Amino acid sequence: MNSKLFIVSTPIGNYDDITLRAINTLKEVDFIICEEYKEARRLLAHFQIAKELISLNEHNEEETSQEIFQKIKNGKSAALISDCGTPLFSDPGTQLVQMCINAKIEVVPVPGASSIMAALVGSGLKFDKFYYAGWLSPKSDLRRKELLKLKGIRELIILMETPYRLITILNEISKVFSPKIEIVVAFDLTLPSEKFYRGTLLEILEIVETKKLKGEFVLLINNK
Repeated sequence: MNSKLFIVSTPIGNYDDITLRAINTLKEVDFIICEEYKEARRLLAHFQIAKELISLNEHNEEETSQEIFQKIKNGKSAALISDCGTPLFSDPGTQLVQMCINAKIEVVPVPGASSIMAALVGSGLKFDKFYYAGWLSPKSDLRRKELLKLKGIRELIILMETPYRLITILNEISKVFSPKIEIVVAFDLTLPSEKFYRGTLLEILEIVETKKLKGEFVLLINNK
């Protein structure tokens, strides 16, 4: 396993969703690249894995990518994980992957849990084509501009947001799109509290406000 970078998917909530290959890879590599130490240590402790950890995040990506790259170039194997799910979706690590590819170091994806795929297959919506819009700007004026652009994309649109902004984003979408547009909120995926809220935006907004929902979610807008 010398001089290899493994992109390892980890569970998005339920630890039982990890693959055997992911566990074996995490056990066998020389060190693990994580986003946050706390989340990584919790995961590794659950599977009784003890490894050197190096944090790679948005604040240190450029400098730390160089440090990690040198370790891999010198013959070490590494696994890149995110806090949850499949790495590199709105997470740091792309720079390191590009460096390894340019140096002809093998990059090996180890597939697994993905909140996007879980949301799509459980939504009940047709998704032969979809548009992943990712995370919108945290600034309300920029977010509105981004939503206005998305309104012109006649596809199933996937949005990610922070738990505390669910009501805000639903209200903003209703003003830009329509209160009657069909949406799905995939809430707390893989957890005991998992729930799919399907209906018009107005219907879902009423449920969210009544229940005061706060948790991880994926938002699907049926803009076809």
